[in-house]
Amino acid sequence: MPSTTHIVPVLVGDPERCKQVCDLLLKAHGIYIQPINYPTVAKGSERLRITPSPFHDGALIAELVDALRSVWKHVGLPIN
Repeated sequence: MPSTTHIVPVLVGDPERCKQVCDLLLKAHGIYIQPINYPTVAKGSERLRITPSPFHDGALIAELVDALRSVWKHVGLPIN
């Protein structure tokens, strides 16, 4: 999803899967990402709120991408 800030929103589009993705990222990969669900966002636009910092180097970003791919596949979300 586009963003004009340092926050990287990643659309999930389903509240249950959004929570499931966040729970699996933490449990299986030790990565905490905040889920954003209704009423903060409209129903059907549930998303992850990724907040990178200068301390997140290329290796950590690559680890996150791998973890997201694994979890996305596990919960049956399409990869666009």
